Amino acid sequence: MAKSLLDQLLDSVFDAAWVGKRGEKLTERELKLVNLFGRHGKTLRNVYLPKEDGTTSEVDLVYITQKGIFVFESKNYSGWIFGDEKAQYWTVSLPNREKHRFYNPIRQNRSHIKWLAAIVGEDVPLFSIIVFSERCELKKIALESETVKVIKRDKVYAAVRELWDAAPDVLSEERIEDLYLNLRRMTEVDKAVKASHVETIKNTYSAGQKNVPGAAKPIEAADRDPAGLTGKSCPRCGKSLVVRTARSGANAGNRFWGCSGFPACRYTAPLEPDAAGQGPRS
Repeated sequence: MAKSLLDQLLDSVFDAAWVGKRGEKLTERELKLVNLFGRHGKTLRNVYLPKEDGTTSEVDLVYITQKGIFVFESKNYSGWIFGDEKAQYWTVSLPNREKHRFYNPIRQNRSHIKWLAAIVGEDVPLFSIIVFSERCELKKIALESETVKVIKRDKVYAAVRELWDAAPDVLSEERIEDLYLNLRRMTEVDKAVKASHVETIKNTYSAGQKNVPGAAKPIEAADRDPAGLTGKSCPRCGKSLVVRTARSGANAGNRFWGCSGFPACRYTAPLEPDAAGQGPRS
């Protein structure tokens, strides 16, 4: 699964912010195809939603239609992606067998939707769409919510169409225009607001933490062994414990402690504490 020339160029020449903005523009371009086939909507990028604590929550892209508002969160990773709607973290597996984890983008977008709902009202349906670039492969994604989609960018049209066809018309053209004008003001923020948003993220989630929204971090030693199991023996049979990776099921791609005596001994222990926090809200 070697990187393409485009991947190498993006990684070596452009920074993450540029790649992210490029991804948002490409997603917006895909939405223009939706409008070509009898569906009409208005798009806005980089909407800074005010939060009750005085900070902001930045939404990558919104698509305002008579069906409601489609809220997009863009991710521009390479590699194999494993994720579960209920999990706090997702995993990206790179060609060199390195595994990194990043905060669950569904949870991240759920936070955006919370603050968006506070502005537009509870009567406006909100749909969550997580868009990954074509540079990755979605290997195992477990979803439960009907209003959530996790797709690659070339499936934007199909995902919107599926949600669109299943939902009734609820917003008039006048209401769409009002929502658009109201939210557009939140894209026209000055540099101070943007700088404050970035600073808040940095201050809240220091470099030593691993749950910064959108940032894929290597699985560090502390993450692999939060319970202090390194070098310890299985409490059932006495053999050594080793790190294993779930190959199937809802936890596919997740790593855990397992007994080296498997399959005779099936003892396991989680890599992360059971009482994990709810993670950050961006």
